[in-house]
Amino acid sequence: MAALGPEEKAEKAQADFVRSAVRDVRYGPESLSEFTQWRVRMISEELVSSGGTQVPEAGNLERPPEASAACKPRARLAALKRPACVPLNLSPNKRVCASPSAQTEGSSKGSDGSQPALKLEPLYFLQCHSKNNSPHDLETQLWACAFEPASEEGATSQTVATCGGEAVCVIDCQTGIVLHKYKAPGEEFFSVAWTALMVVTQAGHKKRWSVLAAAGLRGQVRLLHVRAGFCCGVIRAHKKAIATLCFSPARETHLFTASYDKRIALWDIGMPNQDYEFQASQLLVLDCTSIPLRLCPVASCPDASLLAGCEGGCCCWDVRLDQPQKRRVCEVEFVFSEGSEASGRRVDGLAFVNKDVVASKGSGRGTICLWSWSRTWGGRGGQATVAVAVLARLQWSPTELAYFSLSACPGEGVVLCGDEEGSVPPLSPHQILRWPQPRALDQTVTKTMVNTVVANPAFTYLTALTDSNIVAIWRRQLP
Repeated sequence: MAALGPEEKAEKAQADFVRSAVRDVRYGPESLSEFTQWRVRMISEELVSSGGTQVPEAGNLERPPEASAACKPRARLAALKRPACVPLNLSPNKRVCASPSAQTEGSSKGSDGSQPALKLEPLYFLQCHSKNNSPHDLETQLWACAFEPASEEGATSQTVATCGGEAVCVIDCQTGIVLHKYKAPGEEFFSVAWTALMVVTQAGHKKRWSVLAAAGLRGQVRLLHVRAGFCCGVIRAHKKAIATLCFSPARETHLFTASYDKRIALWDIGMPNQDYEFQASQLLVLDCTSIPLRLCPVASCPDASLLAGCEGGCCCWDVRLDQPQKRRVCEVEFVFSEGSEASGRRVDGLAFVNKDVVASKGSGRGTICLWSWSRTWGGRGGQATVAVAVLARLQWSPTELAYFSLSACPGEGVVLCGDEEGSVPPLSPHQILRWPQPRALDQTVTKTMVNTVVANPAFTYLTALTDSNIVAIWRRQLP
């Protein structure tokens, strides 16, 4: 055999190194094996091409000056589009880590002078919803996330489900690892919701089982066994896309779905059989005058009343099952200022801050309204249209863009909502969490639209979903 020349030896050494790295490096769950091989190949090729010199790592991030913005269209279904300028300048890494501290604006105390400001540090920025697992996908819009119920009372949940594009991911916020990933080709997921069921195994033992419901463009609800990684039931709920869904806090098998067909349906998913199969049944149909966007069971009476934020305003339905009618119309429409001119405005954010206080948001107003459910409901006097009893208005954002979802953390009395700048205002009336501008491989995301922000009940972790295929995770720094 002829001796290899210097160049041939170098090429052979490079090829051997890449093959051994892909073969021998192992980490992460099996569902990420393809990504693992891709990322290891990228790192090893970069190391070889650099001749052993320093190669930028995903965990070593800097704060560069802002890059110029690039405009792209933004849509939440083909029929509902919103244009925006979104600077997209991110490295092809699937996962990058943020700098040690997040930029937070605001006073050290709350509006009452007694509550210190929340301190959060960014942990991970993940690209786990990429179409065809492409590292260059910066266009998939992420719409909803929800934390898994705690395994036992008093425990803290750190597992979050996220959805966007054709994928639903389940992420461990502490490690940043994608534990499970479910894909439905041709689907575009808009909403996810968890419930916890107590099932009896074949051996007769009781077992607590978390079920994840996911829905979107096709109008179907998929009930996912996330630990096993398969779909154990499909509810063909609507003929048009499902905008949002939620489980009833009063009954763990009751699921509300809200669709672009201008209907809200209440389903009983039942208990799974021995083959982990569900047989759902429809209990109620609630008619809307416009498209329902957000669902919110009333905190003080979740089995009696349901609030919904719609394209045409905020409505309430009677959802008691002891009533004979199985198809119902809106019982009350709420308006946010005196006079009929206030009706008909979109409400795209809705959440209970506690048993009585409701936070709601509509596009074009620049504020988040806090109002009292008990005072509003108690003063309605049988009227079909009622002005809410406003408690406060929180300054939010002057944007006229819609569909930035709002959430609340009742245990902390905190309202959360993203904006078009990548910020998370307000953590409190005087506090804004700024986008930390992660940097990897000499590229940066200077800002991005934050579609939704959710914290776990203990507020130890905060998850934000963006318009550019980025899942951002923050951790609270305790004093």
